[in-house]
Amino acid sequence: MEWPLQDAKNQFSKVVQKARLEGPQIVTLRGMRAAVVLSAADYDALRSGRPTLVDDLLAGPSWDDELAEEAMRRTKTPSRDAAF
Repeated sequence: MEWPLQDAKNQFSKVVQKARLEGPQIVTLRGMRAAVVLSAADYDALRSGRPTLVDDLLAGPSWDDELAEEAMRRTKTPSRDAAF
């Protein structure tokens, strides 16, 4: 169901209840789709199985020994001259 923003604001508890019982509720702004209200179950279903940012970072390419040694060997001082 579509809800103009003002109606959705005035009847928010009804919008949430319909989202839980009937599925996603669309909120419009000046006749254009602006937002969708989902039940928590629908949201969880959308998010399930998707990797998190941490998963993506941990799944990055592994470093071979040569690359790791080169990274550790680099200088610990700033690369720019701090004096002006």
